[in-house]
Amino acid sequence: MNDQIAIPCVVMRGGTSRGPFFLARDLPADAGSRDAVLLSVMGGGHDLGIDGIGGGNAVINKVAIVGPASVPGADVDYLFAQVRVREGIVDTSPNCGNMLAAVGPFAIEVGLVSATADRTHVRIHNVNTGKLIDATIATPGGRVTYDGEARIDGVPGTAAPIELSFPDAAGARTGRLLPTGRAVDRINGIDVTCLDAAMPVMLVRAADLGCSGREAPSDFADSGFRARLEDLRIEAGRRMGFPNPADMVIPKPVLIAPAGGATLNVRYFMPHDCHSALAVTGAVAIATACVTSGTIAAEMVGPLAPPVPITLAHPSGQLVVRLEPGPVARVLRTARRIFEGHVFARRSQVPHYSVLAA
Repeated sequence: MNDQIAIPCVVMRGGTSRGPFFLARDLPADAGSRDAVLLSVMGGGHDLGIDGIGGGNAVINKVAIVGPASVPGADVDYLFAQVRVREGIVDTSPNCGNMLAAVGPFAIEVGLVSATADRTHVRIHNVNTGKLIDATIATPGGRVTYDGEARIDGVPGTAAPIELSFPDAAGARTGRLLPTGRAVDRINGIDVTCLDAAMPVMLVRAADLGCSGREAPSDFADSGFRARLEDLRIEAGRRMGFPNPADMVIPKPVLIAPAGGATLNVRYFMPHDCHSALAVTGAVAIATACVTSGTIAAEMVGPLAPPVPITLAHPSGQLVVRLEPGPVARVLRTARRIFEGHVFARRSQVPHYSVLAA
């Protein structure tokens, strides 16, 4: 025994993200105490999360908290937390579709869901947005498998396929597909589309900010560009109904541009650093914008209507969103279980830590 708190934890890759997965029963129910635990284990207060298991990039500073379903029709609850280690902030305002890919396998392996032969369907209640998402996981012989032939850009090698299906994703946080009531808003002389489908986003033409839409993430280091994009994002967030967007990771800003061999070139920000690939929820929002009349995305790609595949080119390759009538958005992902054990929180940072299982 020592002065640290041992908490059961599984580290998993979900899509192009990675982070610890916790059972809800192993973390405090109180949001303040829970967030203190997450900051302690992830290494809050340092750019690299050096005193925890976080890292220097937003895609590996993510946390999934999974428990029994709290709403009818769902199999499990999933609360996503984006930990901003540099600022010491835990933001539970958005969903994360990449981490979502690992929720089904995790839920099966911890016994929250019983596997069926060949494939298991898991209906996930995303606590952040209140939306239900369907995941289909490969379970040959009634067991989760991670090896397979599916390939997603941004992750080396191949793995077993996981299909995510987002029915009726519109209004995930705001209750409206177009939260401002307009397909185009003009902010600081720039046309933007504010749209909420799985993820609230602010779309802007890359050319309007002097970009090509084909840049590498490292090309966006200029402080002047970042400040300009953040000013647009904060004002877009206010117009979408978020009272303090500067303290939130939503809406996510997205640069879009015409593409050869894809529907669009996109550069997705989280919200300050450019994603090395593309968020699944962000991809659903961008794809939805492509078929929503009047948006800058729809004007760029021309007339499209479900059923249709939307191919989004990002810094690591491409991501395809299949839009179907309903509306339903389907995305192929993969996942992998990486580590299982205990992670330690400093008791001095969470003096009131208490859970029923403790």
